Amino acid sequence: MSRSALYYVRHGLTDWNAAGRLQGRLDVPLNDIGRVQAARCGEILRDLFARDGRQPTQFDYVSSPLERARETMDLMRETLGLAPPGYQIDARLAELSFGEWEGLTYAEVLQRDKDVVDRREGDKWRFLPPGGESYQQLAERVGAWYAAAERDTVVAAMAARAAPWWRCSASSRPSRPPIIRSIKAWSTSSPTTA
Repeated sequence: MSRSALYYVRHGLTDWNAAGRLQGRLDVPLNDIGRVQAARCGEILRDLFARDGRQPTQFDYVSSPLERARETMDLMRETLGLAPPGYQIDARLAELSFGEWEGLTYAEVLQRDKDVVDRREGDKWRFLPPGGESYQQLAERVGAWYAAAERDTVVAAMAARAAPWWRCSASSRPSRPPIIRSIKAWSTSSPTTA
């Protein structure tokens, strides 16, 4: 089986991103800059597809269930000439849960739970924030989503670093590594392939 290509788009900017707040699973909408970024990502995708001789209809589209990712997908699809609601939503693509830390800045987390943050530094991969999830758990669920992907796909989700699941356990690691094109509208360089 050939490898699926992922066009991985980080959701646009939110007011909480700008304020340095941990969003996690809280449903924070895009701000005006984020909406412009999302439309720009659609333009970048359109140019990449044209360069590769592909049509937007040749891809699957899937989003995190969080509003900021869904709005990013809606605006990208509109820019690509596709009906905004014509995509899948998959909970496995939701952002890392920061649990009790969601809504706080990192400085506030340090004031509140410095000893807990110190423990995190010892093993970031397995560390669980209070009421949250570890990077390992995130990798397991995103890896399970990718293992089921059958076609080239455009993804709108959390962090721009699109391949954390390669560190997951062998039992859930996809058998075919993806070709990943990570796209951010605010980057001045060309989209990268990781």
